[in-house]
Formats: sequence, C-alpha cells, structure tokens
Amino acid sequence: MIDVYTASTPNGVKVPIALEELGVPYRLVRVNLGMQEQKQPEFLRINPNGRIPAIVDDDGPDGQPLSVFESGAILCYLAGKYGGLMPRDPVERVRALEYTCFQIGGIGPMFGQAGWFARSAPEPVDFAIERYRKESNRLTAVLEARLQQVPWLAGHEFSVADIMNFGWLDTPDYAGVNLADYPAVSAWRDRMHRRPGVQKGLAALR
Repeated sequence: MIDVYTASTPNGVKVPIALEELGVPYRLVRVNLGMQEQKQPEFLRINPNGRIPAIVDDDGPDGQPLSVFESGAILCYLAGKYGGLMPRDPVERVRALEYTCFQIGGIGPMFGQAGWFARSAPEPVDFAIERYRKESNRLTAVLEARLQQVPWLAGHEFSVADIMNFGWLDTPDYAGVNLADYPAVSAWRDRMHRRPGVQKGLAALR
C-alpha cells in the first residue's frame, strides 16, 4: 500500500491523479496546512523540506519501505515502478521529461509567487505582482504553442508531464492567467477533466 500525504492544492492533486491513472491502490493521508502539520516532526521524517505531497511506499526496493518527496520525483518513481505515464516512444519520453521539468522550474514557482504576492503579501508589491503575472502568462504561452501542435505535452501520449502541469493550469486565476487567451491550453484542460483517473483523483481530495 502507498500512503499519500497531501492536501487539496495545485501540487497536492498530482499524486492521487497519477495513482488513479495507474490503477494503483493508495491510502490518502490529509495534511492540514492551516495547522502547519507539514512542519511537524512526524511529517519532516518523511519530507525534510516540509511540503506536500509526499508518499511512503510500504513495498519499496528490496521490499523495504521507501519515502519519496517532491512531486516530480514521486511521479517519476511511480511511473518507473508501475510501467505507465511515460511514453514508449523515445522522443516523446524526452518531451515528457522536458515538460515535467518545465513545471518544476517554471509553472509551479511563477504561478505560486504570482498568487502569493497578489493575495497573501502583508503589503501590496505592485512590481512583484506584475513581474510574476507576466512570467506566468509567458510560460502559459509556451504551453499554448506546444498544445497547438499535439494533444498532450509529450506528444500523442498522456504522461506525467500533463499531470504535473494540470494543477496550476486548472486554477489559473490564482496567477492572473485567463485561459480564454490560451484556447489550446483550455482545450487540453477540458481533455484532462474528461479522464476518469483525473476525475477520481480530484474527487479523492474533495
């Protein structure tokens, strides 16, 4: 059994969706972010960075328990263990890794900062809001160009890259991104919502 420590956030939805897509049973352990449970010693033993999501696989290498943190590492671990969510075609496999790293280094940090400065900063910082919103829209335009060419970020196969980017693009208003300006991304998001695994993963966190 895999224990999934997570919450209903753009990053938190990734692992339940991946496991539903893979058809792997799991146990959901909700982490109360408002109560700072992710900063408690019990959680820090699983993820020393004090962030969700994280997993504990009771049947890791050599049958020993294994904890994994960082959503990109978790999804790549699950894809490798269960043989899914990574394209068979070698070129598309590289593209899946590219757009996974694109989310880790770009979409996640920029969307997160855009939303934080606009909604949570103690005082308005107009320069920061403008900077991060502009960058969030620039990154969304990169996805738009890709998805005008292919149905999924890797190409013609659904992959970890789609799951990685979905959470933030499913809540674009947080970063000041209007998907009406990005029709290919909007259509991709609709395709994501039609997938049973995505539906089940999202429902698990409601």
